[in-house]
Amino acid sequence: MKEALLWKPEGPSVRCALCNHRCLVSEGKRGVCMVRENRNGKLYSLVYGKVIAANIDPVEKKPVYHFYPGHRSFSIATVGCNFRCSFCQNWDISQYPRDSGGGIIGKDYTPELVVEGALASKCQSVSYTYTEPTVSYEFTKDCGTLARKKGLKNIYVTNGFMTREMIDDAKFIDVARIDLKSFNDEYYRKICGGRLDPVLENLKYFKKKGTWVEVVTLVVPKQNDSDKELKQIAEFISDELGPGTPWHISAFHPDYKMADGQRTPLATLERAYKIGKEAGLQYIYVGNIESELGRDTICPECGETLIRRAWFDVLENTIKGGKCPKCGHKISGYF
Repeated sequence: MKEALLWKPEGPSVRCALCNHRCLVSEGKRGVCMVRENRNGKLYSLVYGKVIAANIDPVEKKPVYHFYPGHRSFSIATVGCNFRCSFCQNWDISQYPRDSGGGIIGKDYTPELVVEGALASKCQSVSYTYTEPTVSYEFTKDCGTLARKKGLKNIYVTNGFMTREMIDDAKFIDVARIDLKSFNDEYYRKICGGRLDPVLENLKYFKKKGTWVEVVTLVVPKQNDSDKELKQIAEFISDELGPGTPWHISAFHPDYKMADGQRTPLATLERAYKIGKEAGLQYIYVGNIESELGRDTICPECGETLIRRAWFDVLENTIKGGKCPKCGHKISGYF
């Protein structure tokens, strides 16, 4: 347990300013995330150093495709989330405090142990992933600050619902891999327990600050897979974040409270890919399904295949100095 950052007292309650729920937390109660608690008029993080998962992953698994492709990332998580997505793939840890009556579990780690683990395993970055890293911000900040001092990069795999105050404070974040789950606020409220506008504003704000941004949309049949909505998402990315921003369109598979749902057909993702191209997006990737479409990185100028992939493995990368070796076109990202 550690005193939290980004809060202020309001009488006997405290107002959390970490995410856009901006919870008013009464004495002895917790916020929506279920891992921040008011104790005697102070807000505390209950998950500081409580790591529920620690793995060495290819950065492509995040998925992040345009930030030093092929490198390994030391990936950690704590329990808890400020969303309640009905389709969550990691619900057993993200929703653990909510589903277990407030339980907090995890192996004790210090920021030093995290960074030592990353360096010892020859990783180039630390990823805060699997659950929502915003809710364990105090720990991710300490890890990220130390990681940067040791020459490591930091990747935030997030739903993008943090406050602007947190973004301004989080100077250690090199990559914001953000879910844009829908372009419908009702979907966010009903399916995810959040809101759309703060996510859109944060996507633009991260981009403005110079953070590398990649966007993921989980395409759920009969929920967010209409031509209209896919076009809205693609046009927002192209117009507001830039056509060089990678868009990952992923297949849904039934899980958690949507276990009776339909898997996303490949044809739906092929349709989304086409819509994205029509919106001007240069780099579109298809995930969670067997497909040759949207797997490799292609030069948008001459059509040369620059990075060949098999699932999360990079088989070949011919990008030289950040440019296509055939035509010299600059490829968006870090290589």
